[in-house]
Amino acid sequence: MNLTLAYRGRSAIVSRPGGLAVALAPNLRRDRVAFDAAFLQPLRFREAIGALHDVVVSDHRYHAKDNSAYESHLADRNQREAELRRTTTSRSRTAILKESAGLDPADIAALETDYRRLRTQYWGARQNYSNYLTRHDPELWRLLVPCDPVVTVAPDCLFFECFSVDESSYGCLTVDRAAFSGERDVALGTTNVDYSWSLYEHFQTLRSYRETRFLVDPAGIEVQAGEEPSYREEKIDLPPSWLRGFMQIQAAMSLPMRRVSISREGLYSVLAFLKRHRASRSPRAVRFELIPGQPVAIILEPWERRIVLHSHPYDGPRSEVIRVWGRDRLRLLARLLPLMDEAEVYLLGTGLPSFWSVRMGEMRLLLGLSGWTANDWTGSGALDQLAPPAEPSDALLGDIAAAFEDSPAKTFDQIRQRTGAAPAYVTAGLNRLALMGQLIHDLHAGLYRWRQIMPVALALDAIGPENAETAAARELVAHGKVKITRDDRRDDGLRILEGEIPDRPVSLLLDADGRMLRGKCTCSHHFTGGLRRGPCRHLQALRDGTRPAQTSRSLDAWFASFGF
Repeated sequence: MNLTLAYRGRSAIVSRPGGLAVALAPNLRRDRVAFDAAFLQPLRFREAIGALHDVVVSDHRYHAKDNSAYESHLADRNQREAELRRTTTSRSRTAILKESAGLDPADIAALETDYRRLRTQYWGARQNYSNYLTRHDPELWRLLVPCDPVVTVAPDCLFFECFSVDESSYGCLTVDRAAFSGERDVALGTTNVDYSWSLYEHFQTLRSYRETRFLVDPAGIEVQAGEEPSYREEKIDLPPSWLRGFMQIQAAMSLPMRRVSISREGLYSVLAFLKRHRASRSPRAVRFELIPGQPVAIILEPWERRIVLHSHPYDGPRSEVIRVWGRDRLRLLARLLPLMDEAEVYLLGTGLPSFWSVRMGEMRLLLGLSGWTANDWTGSGALDQLAPPAEPSDALLGDIAAAFEDSPAKTFDQIRQRTGAAPAYVTAGLNRLALMGQLIHDLHAGLYRWRQIMPVALALDAIGPENAETAAARELVAHGKVKITRDDRRDDGLRILEGEIPDRPVSLLLDADGRMLRGKCTCSHHFTGGLRRGPCRHLQALRDGTRPAQTSRSLDAWFASFGF
C-alpha cells in the first residue's frame, strides 16, 4: 500500500519560558488534529513512551549467531602477533639502515608515530560518519520503522498506536485527559506524527521539577529560533505483510476474550525468571491454567515454573488451559514495573494473540503479542480461523458506523441497541470494521472507539489475501483428502507425522510447540524452497488433518465458541 506523509517541521522537545514542550508534528495530509496541555506527571509519560518506543523498534525474528566477540578476540590476537613482527622487523631495518646509510632511528620512529596517529584519525572519522548516517538517514530509518506512529485525540483521552518492525508486537499508550492541565486548542481526530530516534532520546530529558507541555501542532515547531518550519513529504510503500499483521491484531482485539488480573509481584516474578533463564529446547510457552473461583496459575515451560496469582481469583465461565508463545517480548514491560498499579492479560486461546495491559495512574500501556514471535505462516492460519464464518452485510456495517455519529466511543450494548442486531452479528461487524482499520477496542475501558488508522478506508484487497498455500491446505482438509498413516511422539517430545495427500507421500517432524522442524514432500513448492518459504499446502494439510474436524458453523455458534 502506498502512503504519503506530509509534515511541517519535525517533532522535537523545545525549550520555552518556564519549561519544556513536547511538540509533535502531525501529518498534514489528514484532517486537522491539535492538542495543547501540560503534563501533571511527566515522568510517567517518559517511561511509558519509552516502552512504546521499544515496541516500535523491536525485532525478535531469528538472526544468525553473533560471532563478533570471538572475531574481536581473534583480531586482538592477530594484532599482538603483528605488533611483535613489526617490532622485530623495525629493529632489523633500523640496524641495517644505520649501518648502510647512517640514518637516525629517532627520525624513523617519529615518522611511524605520525603515520599511526593520522591513520587512527582517518578511520575514526569514517566510523563517526557511518554512525551519523545510521541515525539520521531517513531511508535507513524508514527501513526500521515502516510507518510513523498514530496519535488519536479523543474526548476523554489521547492514545498512541504503533506496530513493530518484525510484525509481531502492537503497542497502544492511552493517556486520560485528566493527566493534563491547562488545555487549549483541542481538535479531535487521528493522524500520524513525525517520529525519529533523536526524539526518543529527547524524551529521556523530561523531569518532574519543570513544567512540560504536550503539543500536537499542525503549524510545526523548529528547534532553532527564527527558523521557518520546513515542509516535506515522504512516500511510503507499506509492506503487505506489515499492514495485514497490523490489521489482524486490531481485529483480534474486537473479539470476546478471557481476562486475567495480574499483580505487580506476579508480573515481576514472570519477567525476573525469564531474564535469569533461557530455554535451550521446546516447549517455550507461557501456560495459563484457568479454573473459575481459584487463583490463576502461570506455568513457564519447559521448566514447569509455577507462579500462582493469589490477588484475584479467575471469574471466567469455564475451566481451560491456554498456551501462548513469544514470551521474550514481555521484557518490554520491565521498565514500567516501578510505576504500575496493576496489570491485566487478555487471552483469546492457545497459539492466538494475547494482550498485556499495564495501568499507571492515568496512563495505560497495552502490549499486543501475536501468537508467535514470527508473524508468518505458523500463526496466520490460526488468526484467519478467528474470522466470522459468514460475511457481515453492508447494511449492518453501515448501521454500526452510524452508531458512532453522535459519539466516537460506544459500549457493546449501546451499539447492539442502536443497530437492533443480535450479539453475534454485532461482533462480526465490529470484527470486520476493526480489520479494515476503522475502529479500535479499548479493552480496559470496555469501549469501541471510532478512528481511522489510515487516511482512507481500507478495502479487504488492500490488506492482502491470505497465503495461497494456507488456503489450499484448508481446502484439502475440508474435502477429506488427507490420509494419516503415522502419528507417533518420540521420547524427546518430537512428533512424527506421515500420510498421503492425494497419492503424494508426505512426512513431517514437529517440536513440542507444534512448529515444523523438517518436512518431506515431492511438490515443486517444497522442492524449490523447503520450509524457508513457508511449508507447502501438503505439509500444512498433514498437520491440520490431525486436529479435530471443524464443521461449518453459524454466526451464533461462532460467537458461542468464545464462551460468552
